[in-house]
Amino acid sequence: MIILRLAWQSIMNRKFTTILTILSIAVSVMLLLGVEKVRTSARSSFINTISGTDLVVGARTGGVQLLLYSVFHIGDATANVTWKTVEDIKKRNEVKWIIPIALGDSHRGYRVVGTSREYFERFRYRRDIPLEFLEGHEFSDLFDTVLGSDVARSLNYKIGDEIVLAHGSGPISIGKDHGDTPFRVSGILASTGTPVDRVVHVSMEAIEAIHIGWETGTFIEQENKKSVEDLRKMDLSPKAVTAMYVGLKSRMSTFSLQRWINTYLQEPLIAILPGVVFGELWLMIGNVEKALLIVSTMVVFTAILGMIISLLASLNERRREMAILRAVGAKPIQVFVLFTAEATTIALLGVMIGFFALYSILFLIQPFIESLTGLYMDITLPERNEIILMITIVFAAALAGIIPALRAYRTSLSDGLMIRG
Repeated sequence: MIILRLAWQSIMNRKFTTILTILSIAVSVMLLLGVEKVRTSARSSFINTISGTDLVVGARTGGVQLLLYSVFHIGDATANVTWKTVEDIKKRNEVKWIIPIALGDSHRGYRVVGTSREYFERFRYRRDIPLEFLEGHEFSDLFDTVLGSDVARSLNYKIGDEIVLAHGSGPISIGKDHGDTPFRVSGILASTGTPVDRVVHVSMEAIEAIHIGWETGTFIEQENKKSVEDLRKMDLSPKAVTAMYVGLKSRMSTFSLQRWINTYLQEPLIAILPGVVFGELWLMIGNVEKALLIVSTMVVFTAILGMIISLLASLNERRREMAILRAVGAKPIQVFVLFTAEATTIALLGVMIGFFALYSILFLIQPFIESLTGLYMDITLPERNEIILMITIVFAAALAGIIPALRAYRTSLSDGLMIRG
């Protein structure tokens, strides 16, 4: 206790340099823990982009590619899946529900997704959170559309506005706009922080309607032009989908249904478990998080190095202090422990201040980060990795404190009391 009290008094005698050292450690701890928090939150948000869906099914391709175009709407499918196949899968006893997904069109750079009303009832994200409407409602008319929050915000759309879809999925339409069949905005979804925010949703029947006359891949207006009223009278039952989300009655049957789909004889299919493929995809892009972690670790190392330099620089000023301690009976090992205790105390204060400052800032800006980037950061008690990082920093600082402690240990009594002319 005496050593700790002496260490604290020594720290208080050098308030200015000590405060600067503590602040540098606190800032580096904030950076390191902040990167770790962003890393774990990004991984969690990424993996939980879709929740409660047991299987994602599409035309046979790679699992990662299927996940990219069906969930993230990046890239295009190798082929479509016939509606008969969808019906065959739906008839299986294991299946509780199916959400069809049809891609291929866009609106001013945003992907158009054809789906059913069940999408708004069954789709879940993060920890089983359902979709909610910020304004309006789901489809009530053939040419109704529901916008993701990013689409509505960036293009300044409101309920009742008319929009025109474009043929093709690129940012610039290379085909004909579906200008003769404008859509009315019937609903705007609340922000989810997932690809749903950047999607224009329409019904499967609407997808069929706007592609009447496109069966050959090109559109001949004179031969194929239909009025809106003509389209409403036609049979617009879906003929194909790009992919489908499948929910099961029991997860015990997941693998058996997956095998059945993967060996389906009518057409080549692939069924993937979203969580498994999410993990594979995260491993592919995980180098970025490792680079951030390395950079923040170097910042912590720099802060600890600054603490060592500060303690070493103070040795010349404290030679007399060390000599007096030795003169009143302090053993060399006690001087050694004193310096080590100072380094540990400084590091501990820096870690505590950095931790509380980070969580206070996150608590204040978390809603803003979520609305701006879609990244949900769960402000909870420190996780195991964060606790290990903080303990490691304090331990590393204690070890680093051995360097100035050894110098102090070797300081002689006569050297400290010598009067220099």
